[in-house]
This record gives sequence, C-alpha cells and structure tokens, in this order.
Amino acid sequence: MHEPQANQPQAVHFGAGNIGRGFIGALLAESGYFVVFADVDKNLLKELNSHDSYEVHLLTEKEQTEEVHSFAGASSQKEEVPHFIASPHTRLITTAVGPAILEKIAPAIAKGLKERRLAGGGVLNVIACENMVHQTETLKKYVQSHLSDEENAWLSDQIGFANCSVDRIVPAPTSRYAKNPLDVGVEEFSEWVVDKTLLRGPIDPPVQGMTLTDSLQAYIERKLFTLNCGHAITAYLGFVYGLERVDQALANEEIMEDVRGALREGGAALVKRHGFDAEEHERYVEHVFARFANPKLHDDVERVGRQPLRKLSKGDRLLGPTVIAREYGLPIDHLARGIAAAFLFDVKSDPQSVQMIGRINEVGIERAVAEYTGIEGGSEEHDKIIGAYNKFKLKGNLVGHR
Repeated sequence: MHEPQANQPQAVHFGAGNIGRGFIGALLAESGYFVVFADVDKNLLKELNSHDSYEVHLLTEKEQTEEVHSFAGASSQKEEVPHFIASPHTRLITTAVGPAILEKIAPAIAKGLKERRLAGGGVLNVIACENMVHQTETLKKYVQSHLSDEENAWLSDQIGFANCSVDRIVPAPTSRYAKNPLDVGVEEFSEWVVDKTLLRGPIDPPVQGMTLTDSLQAYIERKLFTLNCGHAITAYLGFVYGLERVDQALANEEIMEDVRGALREGGAALVKRHGFDAEEHERYVEHVFARFANPKLHDDVERVGRQPLRKLSKGDRLLGPTVIAREYGLPIDHLARGIAAAFLFDVKSDPQSVQMIGRINEVGIERAVAEYTGIEGGSEEHDKIIGAYNKFKLKGNLVGHR
C-alpha cells in the first residue's frame, strides 16, 4: 500500500469506482489530500496499490488528460479503514457508493469514529456524494445506530455531516483504458456544492472544485429536477424507441421535444419555488442539453435508466418536479410522458426493473402507477401517465421491446 507523506492531510473515500476515481477522489488528490479509496473489490484494490498514478480523461472535442497521484486502496471490510478514519491527519470522509450501499458502509465508519474519539483525533467532516436528497443525513442516521449515547454526543460536537449536490457525467469504462484499468473518462463539467452550515470547522485544505453554500436546497433541486430529470427521461424514451445511447436519443426530434418540454415544465416550477432568474435558468437548461449530446461520453440508456423505482420515488428526479409544478397549477404533460416511459424500462439485469415489470404484469399498469408514484388513480395526472404509457407501449412493440 502507498503511504502518505509526513503530516499530509488525508481523506477516506468510500467507493473506488468510476465516480470515485474520476470525480471526488481526483479533486481531493488535486487539492493535496492523500486519498484512501475504501472498497470491497479485491481486484480494484490491488490495482490501486500497484499503480502510482492513473489518468482522468476529459471527454472534450480535443481530449485532455489529468494525472492523479497520492492514493491507496484499502478494504472496507478490514481494520485498516477504521484506523485511517481514526488518524488525526484524516480531515474528510466522502462516499460515492450508491444510495443503497450507505447502510452497508456505516459500521466501518462508526468503528473508525469510535477509535478516533478514544485517540482524540479531533474534528472531522463527512460528505456523502450520492445522487439523492439528504444523502449525508441518511448516512449519519445509519452511523448513529452503531454508536452509544455517549459516542453520539461526541459525534454531534466533533463530526460534521454535510449534505451536498454533485454533478458530473461519468460513463461506463471502455476497452480504451486497458493499459491502466484505473483510468477513467469523464465530462469536463463538474459541480460539487456542500452545505457549509452542517460542517464542523473549516475544510482544510480547501478542496478545488467544491463550492460551499448556505442555500443548498435550491442547488439540489435545480440539479436533480433538471439534469437528472432530463437524463432519466432521455434514457427511458431512448429505451422505448430502441436506441442505445443518450446522444442518439436526443437526436430524435420526438424525444427531444418531450425532454425539452419536461425541463420547461420543471423549470417553470423551480423558478416559482426558488426565485431563479428565468433566462438564467434557460441557459442552464441549454448547457445541460449540450452535455447530454456529447457523443464522446457514449452514455448508455440502460446505464442511465437503471433503478427505475428509485428514480420514480417521491421527491426524486421524476416525481419531484411534477409535484412542484402541480402545486403551482402548472402543466405536466411532458413530465407525465417521461414517467410513463419509465414504466416500460424492461431490463432483465436490473432487479428494480424486474420487480417493476413483474408488478405491472401482476396488478396492471393503472394500479402499479398508483402504488409506485402515490398518484391517485382517476386523477388528471394519473390519466396522463396511463395514456402516454399505452401509446409508448405500442411504440416499444414496434421497435421490438417487450
């Protein structure tokens, strides 16, 4: 295992996958931290500990490359990760593991914090970088369940758990990185916004590319209900139309009309709720489209659409903007079509898709939509979704789905 330099600040990052290496971990390393990538993948940990560096390829028109140094891999199932957390040199714990895994890494974090308390390790900040609302608060609850009342009192005083909004498209790896399997391709754009009101002490050294704010909710909803909403709807419509990539889907005029319409509907709701400047928000939307349409990302619709039930959950990227729009009496026609398309995402390798399709076959689409979305059957919103679903199902049959 590689070792940090004397007194070098450290960060423990759970999740050594593409987002971990190509986004959060890379920014931490560039900012002077020695990054301990905690993971369960033995082969990946072996690669991390046998390479002194890896490359992050910015997938722009003239591709750029950034080299990442100062890292090691450690098994999150062994004692070494809690020891790193306990070290007084460790200033940050971050994650990029997926929302479903937060509960699984909580015991290792709790054990490390227990050791840190006994060792007098001092203030530490935890930031879970997952695509969900209140992700770090969720992790905190999991961690607290493994601590005593006395330990939790210490945690409240010494350990910050700050929610954040993260934004960078990191497509699945390709064979082009066979020379060094740690290499990863990412889009040039990135945004990492952290709620500074929940931190314990300053982040020192500051992390390049991290923005601190006291109004995080507006950033979260702008990103989740614009970028993630548009990304998901493009993927689900692309799947219905039999297309493989996001950029191919956006090249289809019918799909583009629906995606643009959905983001216009959601955008009107966000402008109402947060007081965004309408023209500025429209520029943000156009920037989002430019990112989606980047053919160098090779962004697969099945990858983007995976876990449809999570994406259909209350407050997430599809229902979130729909509910806000209805609160303000705004139209949701295109958002409803995006939701309908999600119910046709039939991918056998995705357990949530299998569960969803099985439920639809068992109880029918009308009841399944009501159960999964909470939208009452017979309501205007429900009728719009069912009507669009039936039309899309015919389209799916024509292109060979289902």
